[in-house]
Amino acid sequence: MNTAAPLLALLAAACFGSALIVTQFGLRHASPLVGATVSVTFTLIAWCALSPVLLDLDGWHTVALVIFAVVGLFYPALVTLLTYESNRQLGPTLTGAVSCTAPIFAVATAVLFLGELLTLPTGIGGAVIVAGLMMLTARAPLRTAPGWRLVLPVSGALLRGIAQTMTKLGLVLWPSPFAAALVGYATSAGVMWGARAVQRTAGPAISRAGIFWFMGVGTLNGAALLLMYYALNVGSVSVVSPIVATYPLFTMLFSAVFLKTEALAPKAILGVIMAVSGVAVILVA
Repeated sequence: MNTAAPLLALLAAACFGSALIVTQFGLRHASPLVGATVSVTFTLIAWCALSPVLLDLDGWHTVALVIFAVVGLFYPALVTLLTYESNRQLGPTLTGAVSCTAPIFAVATAVLFLGELLTLPTGIGGAVIVAGLMMLTARAPLRTAPGWRLVLPVSGALLRGIAQTMTKLGLVLWPSPFAAALVGYATSAGVMWGARAVQRTAGPAISRAGIFWFMGVGTLNGAALLLMYYALNVGSVSVVSPIVATYPLFTMLFSAVFLKTEALAPKAILGVIMAVSGVAVILVA
């Protein structure tokens, strides 16, 4: 098996996981929506500056460009907004658990629309990863039934999975991960600024410290997205998606090191073991 895609996916997961830690520091100085807008905008500006060096226009494909732009409308922009609202309505426990199902949607759509062949080891490894992550994040019982609000995290997971499949389709037509990330972030920035304009609620402006923290968040999330797209460019969705979804493991690790807030219950330890085992199955397949 080609190890480039799994390793790139692991690096993407590490960046996604560490970005969540930096976000915790940034949220001390700004609201989630303001911080996310700063983060996405900073990444877009940085990539525009790098585009003369990294953007390869030789393989330009108009349909791929449209696909990348459409993906950017809902990932990361709309998915971020859905996650914020789900956290507000349902709390982080259920939101995190449902978000871990994104690989299921990614693999299902890849098999249906891209014709990917799901091997038995990859399928088993992916299922073990998802089960382990759900066990890791679902640490407390719900006090009330979620009802219709469950649509929020399910929609976020569905859109995250579809985004990976659509991006893979675009990369088949125009194999330029940087173009996919640049175009996607351009439309995502438009969505985030539109959401900011619609919100119009009074609140404290972001401080200078907050700007720097969310610039760091943008750097990490941008690197994670680009690494994920490079992984999708050389590997299948069924391999990349479950491995990228292991980012909560890195968040937990970095929380224990930097925030000193992570206490591992037996259920969480079992979830970690399952997720790591699932990755190992995929790597040796």
